[in-house]
Amino acid sequence: MPNFNEIDIIVRIILSCVLGGIIGLERESLNKSAGFRTHILVCVGSALIMIVSQEMYNTYHNQTSLDPARIAAQVVSGIGFLGAGTIMREGATVKGLTTAATLWVVAGVGLAVGAGFFFPALVTTGVIFLSLIYLGKVEKLMAGQTHVSVLIITAENRVGQLGRVGSFLGEHKILILNIQMRQLRDDNKVMFEIDIKTPTEIDMNEVLYELSDIPGVNQVELAE
Repeated sequence: MPNFNEIDIIVRIILSCVLGGIIGLERESLNKSAGFRTHILVCVGSALIMIVSQEMYNTYHNQTSLDPARIAAQVVSGIGFLGAGTIMREGATVKGLTTAATLWVVAGVGLAVGAGFFFPALVTTGVIFLSLIYLGKVEKLMAGQTHVSVLIITAENRVGQLGRVGSFLGEHKILILNIQMRQLRDDNKVMFEIDIKTPTEIDMNEVLYELSDIPGVNQVELAE
């Protein structure tokens, strides 16, 4: 296992930055909790740890028994704590699993780059990027003619307000997956965050317009 020179180290660090950034860009475009910078940091950090592991082995292998993979192996388990921070449970739904998985696999890409396995790292990055972009569309097709989104409704804190909103959604065949409610600073207003599944043929602009006409509803927004 030869020693690294400065050019080797620079190439590996820069390549890990580029590959991590490619995957991070897709997450950033969807406003995920772990985006462009986070994926770069994970990939570069993993590459650095692998480089350090190999250099320590090269320096001390004649003096003691060292496993060059031991330090790097801790990345695989350690990245789980960072990934767990991107996962959120909201009622019956769990969000952030894909982002957590990309962080884990980006760490693997960084380790590969740090070890000098450039071709597997490049191929893996390409597969990840294409999967994130195109397989999401396939999932939607396989899920049927429905679309999942989030309704954010600001309304007056009236008795039965949530019931009126729920009845309206039911009449339009919109399925409610999860509801979160929180009191705003104004004691007379509340905010509903409602995960919904809607048929693709429904006109959501019309739905939002009619929702805003419900007595007591002040503002309606739709988030993907």
